[in-house]
This record gives sequence, C-alpha cells and structure tokens, in this order.
Amino acid sequence: MRSLVLIGVLAMGLAAMACPSDAADVRMFVRHEVTDYAAWRKVYNDFDATRRKLGVTAQAVYRSVDNPNDVTVTHDFKSADKAKTFAASSELKAAMDKAGVKGTPQIWITTKAAK
Repeated sequence: MRSLVLIGVLAMGLAAMACPSDAADVRMFVRHEVTDYAAWRKVYNDFDATRRKLGVTAQAVYRSVDNPNDVTVTHDFKSADKAKTFAASSELKAAMDKAGVKGTPQIWITTKAAK
C-alpha cells in the first residue's frame, strides 16, 4: 500500500514539474502569408536567439491545410508588456521582411481565461 502512495506522490510531483507555476500567462498569435514557406522557416529558425532575447519563452508554428504558405505562429511571454515590445521591435520587422512575409500580419495578444 505504501508503494502505491509513493508512486502517486511521485506522479503528482512529475506532473507539477511538467506544468510549472511560472508558465507564460500571455500568448501572441501571428497570422500571415509568406512567399515561400521553406525560405520563411529558415529565417524564423535563425531568429530563435533574438526571439528568446526579446522575451519569447515558447513558440509553435502552424500551416493552413489549404494553403501551406498561410502560417500562424504562437509566441508565449511572461507579460503583455514583453509581448507588445516584441511585436513592435525593429528586429522582428526586419526578420519578417527578410522572410518574405506578404502584406500586414494579423497579430493579437491574449491571456489565459479563468475557468
């Protein structure tokens, strides 16, 4: 019986480690069309160190099933101020220009809703 309790306590500890309490509260969504996904992705990957320096704590990239050059990206931040600073940064604008982003991206910043 004690071993079952110990296993349960260890499992809860591992679950807590997987979902830290200081996880990002703010998620930015960016949607835009690109000229060439492969070229865009190279610039995006090369921008990783700068993204992190500007406060991005996690990111993900999604592509439309109907148009592989229609890209949606998520970036997580610890605060809305960091997200807004990132969105307005000259480094991001230069990277997006270099990556072949077409038109003006749709950018929205969200916070996790209460249950």
